[in-house]
Amino acid sequence: METINYIIEKYKNDGLESDKLNLIKEAYLYAEKKHEGKKRKSGCDFIEHPLEVAKILTDINVDDTTIVAALVHETISESDATKEELEELFGIDVAKIVESLTKINKLKLNDSSESGSIYLRKVLVGLSEDARVLIIKLADRLHNMRTLSYLPEYKQKQKTIETMNVLIPIAHRLGINSIKSELEDLSLKYSKPEVYNSILEKLDGTREELNKVLNDMLESISEILSSHNIKFKIKGRVKSVYSIYTKLCTGRKWNDIYDILAMRAIVENISDCYLAAGLIHSKYRPIPKRFKDYIAMPKANMYQSLHTSVFGDDGHIFEIQLRTKEMDEIAENGIASHWSYKEHTSGNIKNLMDQKLELYKNIIDSHANDESDEAFAKSMEEELLSDLIYVFTPKGDVMELPQASTPIDFAYRIHTNVGEKMVGAIVNENIVPLDYKLQDGDIVKIKTDPNSKPNKNWLNIVKTTQAKNKIKSYFSKIDKEKYIENGKDLLEKEIKKQKLVIKEVLSDNNINKLCKDLKVKDLEEIYLNIGSLRYTATYIINLIYEDKKNVQDILLDKVLNNKIESKNNYKKDIIVDGCDDILVNIADCCHPVKGDDIIGYITKGNGVTVHKKNCANLKGIDTRLISVSWNMDSDNLYTSKLKIYTFDSNNNLLNIVTKASLKSVVISSINEFNSNNKYGYDVIVKVKNKTALEDFKESIQTLPFVSKVEIEE
Repeated sequence: METINYIIEKYKNDGLESDKLNLIKEAYLYAEKKHEGKKRKSGCDFIEHPLEVAKILTDINVDDTTIVAALVHETISESDATKEELEELFGIDVAKIVESLTKINKLKLNDSSESGSIYLRKVLVGLSEDARVLIIKLADRLHNMRTLSYLPEYKQKQKTIETMNVLIPIAHRLGINSIKSELEDLSLKYSKPEVYNSILEKLDGTREELNKVLNDMLESISEILSSHNIKFKIKGRVKSVYSIYTKLCTGRKWNDIYDILAMRAIVENISDCYLAAGLIHSKYRPIPKRFKDYIAMPKANMYQSLHTSVFGDDGHIFEIQLRTKEMDEIAENGIASHWSYKEHTSGNIKNLMDQKLELYKNIIDSHANDESDEAFAKSMEEELLSDLIYVFTPKGDVMELPQASTPIDFAYRIHTNVGEKMVGAIVNENIVPLDYKLQDGDIVKIKTDPNSKPNKNWLNIVKTTQAKNKIKSYFSKIDKEKYIENGKDLLEKEIKKQKLVIKEVLSDNNINKLCKDLKVKDLEEIYLNIGSLRYTATYIINLIYEDKKNVQDILLDKVLNNKIESKNNYKKDIIVDGCDDILVNIADCCHPVKGDDIIGYITKGNGVTVHKKNCANLKGIDTRLISVSWNMDSDNLYTSKLKIYTFDSNNNLLNIVTKASLKSVVISSINEFNSNNKYGYDVIVKVKNKTALEDFKESIQTLPFVSKVEIEE
């Protein structure tokens, strides 16, 4: 009972309603009864397994439905429980999840040489449409790996291969680092026991010294942050065995590995992340080229954090991570926290979570009826298991795509209508061909035309399953319309040929009879079957009058509907003369901020776009301009771009971010440039007004390595 009490108490403290808490307890009692008298290989009661799986999931903050499903996840396979019984007791979601898990748990690699992606196909098909199935599967495998020593050696090997080849990559892609890290250590323990034990012994031999060094550094960093009124939580650890193993695999010797001490500070906001980095570097010398900004550019698994490595007072190297509470939640639990936090998670991270769920759904829909394991394996290697890139819309929204994706993939990722109407693409302000291979960090603008249509040749260009499905669906729809028209024509001609009356043959009673016999929904679908030559017009007429039946069912095409992202309306920030309720957008070309002289341009169907009065894009335009002014009571932040020129190519990034933090300027991204003997940084910032922007510009100009600062118009 101790474990179930821990779980219930955790969710009670999180504010879960009493009826849902009771359902968790009922799931435990149900599972306990179903598993009564059964033992695991370890000799423990069987109920301990689902309890431990639920506890692992509790610690990564999944939703209550996932906990209930975890508690009963073995009942169908290990008792007389049925899906129908689970649905009646715990709801349809729990029943579906457990049914899918039961299918997945029957799968295993036939041998060590079998393709991991073929096994992954089986897992994904068993997944259905709920990624919580995979999350429970990962927790289930983690507990099984913890007790793997009780299994025969050949089963240990089999489980370890599955874990390394399939489940660890899935945990990584879903961003569930807390489970991924332990699975890596346990897989190393059973795949290379000598290496694992050697590293563990060396760590144990120096653990007392390392813990003292770590505690001293924790106190020092805490004092620095506290003295500058930064609210934080901090913790330190010795890096995992697997992490050290990967360093040794690169050729480094044990005595050359200094950065095995890691610290993490959780602060309140992004600005504090950058401020803390500057303050830490003011006391401890940073290691060149070890500063990583994963806040401006998240990793492929949604990870966000600032990373830096510094020399401590005693010569030890410390890796320090700085992040907000939300970033820490995503870093440790990834998509597992999606259901619990989806109402509170905002911006690009929520967008990336939704994209990942859509990715799995597209893969399953695409390959549900595909019998070719080889074709699926190739698709997985190209899309799901390949490296990802992150590209941006002009408004800064992040789109996650596999490497070698094209602007067409990007367009369909935004929305089906954008893909179908696209006529061209502009990447980083340059026109590119439609088969251009997008690069990490590209800013992509799609040009559309309401009269444009997709091209079948696009199927040879696009990379993503989603885009291929949408293009195929479009042409299937076009073909369907042609078949319907052709079928109607064929049927009416046959009716006339037989000297019958169309209205009498196609009366409501006869149509209803046909729909029932053919198992179709309406007359239009009957036309479709005739036009596609599934049935002849003569057969349909004979069916009406001769009552022929037993025709096999017709499968309907699936149509995916996405929502177009809503655009920001700045009407509360901008006062438009004579208009109280109109869509207002800030121009991407000149990025006006509060205090700039501005003018409005009336667009077609997109409200008023606000530009700086000296914007180059408005030169020569005299019509469709309207007077606008700033609402000085608004306190929003506005995006602006700066180009900072430096005298050399040395890494001066830390000084810039520290200045920004001290000036309460939010840095969205920093990109280094080095070409034609010009060095520096392109910086995108968010500021309250023009005064704040100018103040930041002047403070950057005082840095000794800066030659010039320009605010891009």
